[in-house]
Amino acid sequence: MPLSDHEQRLLEQMEQALYAEDPKFASALRGSDLRNHYRRRAVKAVVGFVLGVVLLMAGAVFKAPVVSVIGFVIMLTAALFGLSSWKRTPRAGELRTTSGPSDPTRQKAKPKSSMMERIEERWRRRREENGGR
Repeated sequence: MPLSDHEQRLLEQMEQALYAEDPKFASALRGSDLRNHYRRRAVKAVVGFVLGVVLLMAGAVFKAPVVSVIGFVIMLTAALFGLSSWKRTPRAGELRTTSGPSDPTRQKAKPKSSMMERIEERWRRRREENGGR
C-alpha cells in the first residue's frame, strides 16, 4: 500500500533530520549501488582467471599436472563467478540499492516480460496498424 502525500512528506522530513543529525549513520543505512558491488566481483573474477592461467602454464612448463588441473579449476570457477556477476549487474537506468530507507533517486526496475508476451505485443501492434486484418 503506497504512502499518502502527507506521509511521504513526513518521511522525507524525518530522513532529512536524520541526515543532518548523524550523516555517517544515515549514509550507512542508505546502502550502496549494486552496480559497484557487481563490478568489484567482476574484477575479482578477472584476477582469479589470470591466476588460473598462470597456474595452468606453470604446471605445463614444470610438468606438474596437479598444478595445471588446479589452475584450470580456478579459471573455470572465476569465469562462472564473473559471468554471474555480469548477468546480475543492473543496467544504468536501474539504480537499485542494497538496503536502506526510501531513496528518491532509486527507480523501480521494470518487470521483465517473457518472450511470448513480447511476441504477442508485437503481433497486437501489427494488427492495429494494418486495420485489424
